[in-house]
Amino acid sequence: MTTSHIPPITEDDIAQFLTNTPGFFERHAEVLASVQITSPHGARAVSLQERQAEMLREKIKGLEHRIMEMVRNSTENAAIAHKVHQWTSALLQVRDPFDLPQAVVDGVRSLFDVPQAAVRVWEVAAPYIDADFTQGASDDARAFASSLTMPFCGPNLGFEPAGWLAQQAQEEGGEPAQSLALLPLRAGAIDSATPAFGLLVLGSPDPQRFDATMGTDFLARMAELASAALLRLK
Repeated sequence: MTTSHIPPITEDDIAQFLTNTPGFFERHAEVLASVQITSPHGARAVSLQERQAEMLREKIKGLEHRIMEMVRNSTENAAIAHKVHQWTSALLQVRDPFDLPQAVVDGVRSLFDVPQAAVRVWEVAAPYIDADFTQGASDDARAFASSLTMPFCGPNLGFEPAGWLAQQAQEEGGEPAQSLALLPLRAGAIDSATPAFGLLVLGSPDPQRFDATMGTDFLARMAELASAALLRLK
């Protein structure tokens, strides 16, 4: 007569039993009270209840950090929204379209703390065709602007538009731009297929100010606002 082999009980078997038998610890409360586990905050042993309390405190602390981060982001977003409102209001108050490009640049620099900014537009109406803001944009620069369906952020690799900032930095005694944001100007949404009629360039001596990994949603909205204002030049 042979005896069948009974496999040993595994931890998974125990876990499954306890999961399927929720009343076990109600009937054997002394077992629950006697369970001791190692605390993550030291080598001492603590009861299961105390460990659960520690886990709950850690979870609450993590939630508190997330809430604080949400509050900070909300405050920052509110501040940005206020600056956008100020910038938009200032552009709407410009009566002479000839003054709009300078108003766009001045608003970007003063409200958003951008060290350097420049704008070029093309295919403008006859009264503005010889203005400074229409000069210096080659066919390549115009084609590049039209190819952008979202703002470009990254290091200054010698793009032609960076030259527009170099003159500004030289006049003001500032340092050359090390990072750039290039915002195409076009009628409608920034990601449309409409050819660009201009380019807004932001620059900073800080190589990390306009990093290639940064989000561009806010810059895209800036481009659309600037485009809407500068369409008066066409």
